[in-house]
Amino acid sequence: MRSAVLQRSFAEFVGAFALIFVGAGSIVATGGSNLTAIALAHGLVIAVMASAVGHISGGHFNPAVTLGFLLARRIDGRIAVAYWVAQFTAATLAALLLRGLVPKAQADAVKLGAPGLGPGTSAGQGLAIEIVLTFFLVWVIFATAADPRGAFGSIAGLAIGFTITLDIFMGGPYTGAAMNPARAFGPELVQNVWSNAWVWYLGPLIGGALAALAYEWLYLRPVEPEPVGPPETGVEEPGAGRSAA
Repeated sequence: MRSAVLQRSFAEFVGAFALIFVGAGSIVATGGSNLTAIALAHGLVIAVMASAVGHISGGHFNPAVTLGFLLARRIDGRIAVAYWVAQFTAATLAALLLRGLVPKAQADAVKLGAPGLGPGTSAGQGLAIEIVLTFFLVWVIFATAADPRGAFGSIAGLAIGFTITLDIFMGGPYTGAAMNPARAFGPELVQNVWSNAWVWYLGPLIGGALAALAYEWLYLRPVEPEPVGPPETGVEEPGAGRSAA
């Protein structure tokens, strides 16, 4: 029998591979100068892949997302580790393949799509931007894909892809808006570019953890029964004493 962990991990591998190959590839293809094309490329590839294999692995493709699910106790630790191995391995192989297929001069000009800080952006500012952008991303993932009450479960991939697109529109010029340690790691490793690399590991992990824990605590944890008391206390049965006027 095929291992369920292997099946799920391979789905994560394919999704993460596609993200780095298409996302970083769009930066190489445009010389990093077409923010709209880059934002849409990242958003579309995630929307497509999350829709394609979300029912298999959850469509994380991002170590920060997996960390959020682990902290919220919505994924087993063994599976989380398998996901991380698949995500980082896919990122490395995708970057290697991209490096071998595109002209060297084009790849070198944009550091193979590795994220970097924009002019005038400090490491601290970049860290804060990555935290906020990743918070938005993981918040939307929990709201659309993890929350069984979500009205938009069937289009979760589209909502997640749109979130990545809008995040890149804002953060692209300042940090590259990676929001994903694996997205940063592949091009950084292959291109050997490590300047301020910690920003794209610490920022997404913090943002993802905060979003997952906040959504879990506010909306997904078991809800306590509403208190009920005599009318004079002002605490009544839900709907009691209300007219339909």
